[in-house]
Amino acid sequence: MGIIAWIVLGLIAGAIAKAIYPGHQGGGIFATMGLGILGALVGGYLGSMFFGTSGGAAYGALTIPSIAFAVLGALVLLFLWGLLTRQSA
Repeated sequence: MGIIAWIVLGLIAGAIAKAIYPGHQGGGIFATMGLGILGALVGGYLGSMFFGTSGGAAYGALTIPSIAFAVLGALVLLFLWGLLTRQSA
């Protein structure tokens, strides 16, 4: 798959992850794309580590399993980002 597939997968996965994750994450369309693309890499890694398959997420394939793994990876990244940027009161 080409760069267009990565961008589309990133938009879809990033938008779904931001919609699922509670609270306000901020960022525009490029942050959402980046989140989704990095989420696809993280999801592909986690999928291969735990299930022996990445569902195509690490390769930018536009299938239901690849979108699911990319969304899961993006949710993990959102959670970690929230932990790193949390301000104590």
